[in-house]
Amino acid sequence: MSSALMQNYGTRELKFDHGNGSYLFTKEGEPYLDFGMGIAVNSLGHCNPKLIDALTQQSKRLWHTSNLYNIEAGEELAAKLVANTFADRVFFCNSGTEAIECGFKAIRRYFHDKGQSQRNRIISMTGAFHGRSLAAIASAANPAHCEGFIVGDPGFDQAEFGNIESLKALISETTAAIVIEPVQGEGGITVASRKFLKAVRDLCDSNDILLMFDEVQCGIARTGSLYAYEQLGVSPDLLASAKGLGGGFPIGACLAVEKVAVALAPGSHGSTFGGNPLATAVGNAVLDELIDDTFLISVRDMGDYFKKELELLVERFPTLLSEVRGLGLMLGLYCLTDAGQLIARLQNHRLLVVKAGANSIRLLPALNVSKEEVDSALEILTKTLIEIENN
Repeated sequence: MSSALMQNYGTRELKFDHGNGSYLFTKEGEPYLDFGMGIAVNSLGHCNPKLIDALTQQSKRLWHTSNLYNIEAGEELAAKLVANTFADRVFFCNSGTEAIECGFKAIRRYFHDKGQSQRNRIISMTGAFHGRSLAAIASAANPAHCEGFIVGDPGFDQAEFGNIESLKALISETTAAIVIEPVQGEGGITVASRKFLKAVRDLCDSNDILLMFDEVQCGIARTGSLYAYEQLGVSPDLLASAKGLGGGFPIGACLAVEKVAVALAPGSHGSTFGGNPLATAVGNAVLDELIDDTFLISVRDMGDYFKKELELLVERFPTLLSEVRGLGLMLGLYCLTDAGQLIARLQNHRLLVVKAGANSIRLLPALNVSKEEVDSALEILTKTLIEIENN
């Protein structure tokens, strides 16, 4: 029977019936070790008991009221995010793309309110991915994503990732902001250097330009700090967050400093489902786990162990692998052979990973993954690489 779904995701044969921790299971009970976690979404693994309890308890009390009314769980979650980040205010939505859109709108409204409407252009980076809305694809400027959708000049410029001179060359009297992923995900796991980000911050400050970080994928403890910018020594004016914030439940957030947040006055922006009681109840449960220093240390320690072991694989298979990149439990394994073939073979051995960039794989396990599970993934990787090498 043919699918009634639109085919924008292509054909997908593998189906799962349930999940538990780091594993997904088919109806037949076949276990798959999941090191993709819904592309960094299931931050605490599948069906985490604390998240189930938070969702169950809230579902018995209240699902949706709209943002015409005060939502207590949303107030609590916003307060926690503000207390643990650079931000003064938070806007809740349902996805990373929506968080990006909120940020872009706030940037343009900020300069409009200052009487500088001509300052409306936003500079992004090569290799970027900011979502699938019109503004998001226009900002990243990936031809494959833009074809047939973008008409005319959408108001974005693009600099070379990591190249401050490329950025400087694009600054003009119409520049409003720079948007950067501190750790690029979709484009390949590439970490921005502290030196580059410091130079970007200085460039923004000297030109009265806003700095926005897209931490939709690299945020929410994925790199071993609540947000990656904390390890890289630079604070933004705005930040987009989503994915792991709900641990599998849809939620997004745009964080901002006060001077930018006030630009979104009543009636200027909104979301029907954004910040609903169910999503924010789960978000609170996720954040309560992640903001614990012991938890963050464990993410960094496990990430260090995993990265070192992957580097040994690079040394062992120099004709198949080139390098390992990343921070914490957001790691990229760069391939000299076809990454798609490696991913397919790993799936055959019941290890799930995600492609990134032109030819690398993303390893995004649950943040509470055990050493035994990491070792199991390494064992499957080793066995699969031996197969490819022998063929």
